[in-house]
Amino acid sequence: MHVNTEIVESLKADPAAAALRRSLELSYGDPARAAAMDRFYAQFVSAGDLVIDVGAHVGDRTGSFRRLGARVVAVEPQPLCARAIRALYGGDDQVVLVEAACGATTGLLELHVNSANPTVSTASPQFIQAADGADGWRQEIWDARLDVPSTTLDALVAEHGVPAFVKVDVEGFEDAVLAGLTRVLPALSFEFTTIERAVARRALDRATALGFTRFNLAIGDTMGLAEPSWMSATAMAAVLGTLPHAANSGDVYCLP
Repeated sequence: MHVNTEIVESLKADPAAAALRRSLELSYGDPARAAAMDRFYAQFVSAGDLVIDVGAHVGDRTGSFRRLGARVVAVEPQPLCARAIRALYGGDDQVVLVEAACGATTGLLELHVNSANPTVSTASPQFIQAADGADGWRQEIWDARLDVPSTTLDALVAEHGVPAFVKVDVEGFEDAVLAGLTRVLPALSFEFTTIERAVARRALDRATALGFTRFNLAIGDTMGLAEPSWMSATAMAAVLGTLPHAANSGDVYCLP
């Protein structure tokens, strides 16, 4: 499924969605990036698969999973981002939007919203503390708080089925998301940042406890695995610990 460009342009022109303009341009304005994303995710996702996209933001990964023929459960707690996903994918019956955060338990979570840059909104106060004064993060301000529903990966699996792939990108809350999962899956990714390496280590430990045994990573938005071969959790922890601060962020990929 290809997103209607008129809807993208309408969202970009909407003053109420001004904070999403940059994300929409990056997500839907670069065909080469979209093609690279599809090639990358094709190693994890096939037609007919179910994918859970935790921290869907404006749905660029959701779009890639759909182009690969997968059904998608898009999990996004921010009302502005959820509105964009509804506009872009509301006519697609193979996309289910869950307007909630994902964490260790069901209930309510306090979301710290970055109104100017919603992509780094977070449920983790520790993430905000780690960003305070850090190179590359000094301009970020979390200026609002919002109580949002919280679900878990276990609850999503129980409702929607076992996914072939789960993508977790929740700004320093990845360990909490994996704490809400009690089974190994065919494949999973979680974001890491160099300002909160401890979160990545805890997420890695949790993935190992669940039964994942092989790991790799992608740096930033490169759409490619950084290491030529999959490695153990111990080796991955060492790689994450030695990354330069300037690497900033990326994703760890996990296989059983």
